[in-house]
Amino acid sequence: MSITIAHLYYDLLNLYGENGNVKIIKQQLEDQGIKVTVKFLTIDDELKFNDYDIVYIGMGTEENQLTCLKHLRKYKKDIEEYYNNNKFFLITGNSIELFGQNIVDKNGKKYRGVGLFHYEAKQEDFKIVDEALFECSFIKKPILGFQNQRSVLLGNDHPLFRVIKGTGSYPNSSSEGIQDKNFYGTYLVGPFLIRNPEFTRYFLRKVISSKNRKYPIKKFNLILENNAYNDFMERHYKDYMKS
Repeated sequence: MSITIAHLYYDLLNLYGENGNVKIIKQQLEDQGIKVTVKFLTIDDELKFNDYDIVYIGMGTEENQLTCLKHLRKYKKDIEEYYNNNKFFLITGNSIELFGQNIVDKNGKKYRGVGLFHYEAKQEDFKIVDEALFECSFIKKPILGFQNQRSVLLGNDHPLFRVIKGTGSYPNSSSEGIQDKNFYGTYLVGPFLIRNPEFTRYFLRKVISSKNRKYPIKKFNLILENNAYNDFMERHYKDYMKS
């Protein structure tokens, strides 16, 4: 089996060590005996979505985000086809804003998004900066995340997480992130997959099964990630730990 990962805008959208998400996917899949190809693609490259099994985009500055948005909009139809074919997106940080209807800056200027979802991102004068905790319907353990966002997400019909402690897509929101079909998006950075090994197992199992339902998946080697997760939970969220 072979799997191709498209790491889009690896050079422009890579704050907070976001490339760690791609590294852990590649490592874990290779440990399963799967051949993995990572295509590092940016605004000078042609995107061929039919060639990819996973599309990953991380967090970047607002300036870089808009630069990438201009390039990504050219592929609106290809993205819609990829999404409707149940291919995988993993999107972290402010890159989830790219897939909504608009990004609205502090002056009210609108930048048209890819339009895959109905939500709109609006930049605010305040920032949401916090360690937070979430609940996920298909994961037993709480989700850890670091938030550092200047925008709020309004009109999201497909939340990924429910807030346990912290802030959701906007102040007083009870939900965070986007999940529909095989699109997984969250503002959480850190990098997200390394901090949440149970989510990583879930995501990789889905990816592998989508290629071959009978593939013999071995136990994932996430000992270091599990130890780090448990240590952080013990020190900061002991009251929320689940057996």
